[in-house]
Amino acid sequence: MQGIPILEFDDDKPAILEPGSLIPRNEAMPERCVICFFQDVINHLLEAGLISEIACLKSEIGRHPVFLVKDTDPKVALLHPGVGAPLAAALLEEAIALGGGKFIACGGAGTLDSHALGRLIVPTSAIRDEGTSYHYLPPGVEIGPTPAALLAIEQTLDAAGVPFEKTKTWTTDAVYRETRGKAAVRRESGCGCVEMEAAGLFAVARFRGVELAQILYAGDDLSGDFWDSRNWDDAWGVREKLLQLAVRACGLL
Repeated sequence: MQGIPILEFDDDKPAILEPGSLIPRNEAMPERCVICFFQDVINHLLEAGLISEIACLKSEIGRHPVFLVKDTDPKVALLHPGVGAPLAAALLEEAIALGGGKFIACGGAGTLDSHALGRLIVPTSAIRDEGTSYHYLPPGVEIGPTPAALLAIEQTLDAAGVPFEKTKTWTTDAVYRETRGKAAVRRESGCGCVEMEAAGLFAVARFRGVELAQILYAGDDLSGDFWDSRNWDDAWGVREKLLQLAVRACGLL
C-alpha cells in the first residue's frame, strides 16, 4: 500500500488484534447498551444505587467500568466511552466483544446553527473529518447511524413529546482546529452541530454489524463570530433527562 495513509483502507479480517479473541464474553452483559458521555450523571446514578458494575474495561488512563442499569426491562448496560473517536471506537469494540449488540449513544455537541442550549439533535449522518472511521470503511464523505437504532430514537422522543431536530453532524479530531472557514463549509453542507465521535462510532457499528444511533444536545455555540461556551457541561437537567431517553430508546431495539 502506498499513497495517503488514511485513504489506504484494508478490510482484511481478522486484524492483528481482534477484540473477540482478547476479551471473553461476559454473561452479565445485556445485548442493549447505552453509551453515555456524561460522567457527572453516571457518578450520580452510581451514588444513588441505580446502576451496578458488571464488567471493567481498561486503558492507560485507567478503568472503564460497564454498568447494569437497574429496573429496566429489557436489561440495559451503561458505558462511558471516553472522549474522541479513537478511544470511543475501541471501547465500543470491547463492549461488542462482551456481548453488546444494540447501542444508543448520548452526548453533547457544539451548535453550528444557533440551537438553543439543550435543544436535542439526532444525527442522520456524520461528516468523516476524523481518522478512526477510515480504518473501518472505505474513504467517503459521511456515514450514518443504523436505521433501526435511528427509528428507536425518533419513536422514543416522539412518545415523550420532546422536540428534536434531525441533522448532519461534523465529526472532527481536532477541537482546537475548528476554524471559522471550516465551520462555514460544514454549515453549508448541512451540518447543524460538531462533535468528536459520531463518525467513528457509526463506522464501527457498520463494520461489526451491530445497531447504533446517537442523541446529542446543543451545548456550546460556534455559530457566531465568537465562541460561547454557555456553560454547556453544567446543564445537569438536560444531561440526566437525555440519558433517561437513551435508555428508553435502547429498550425499543
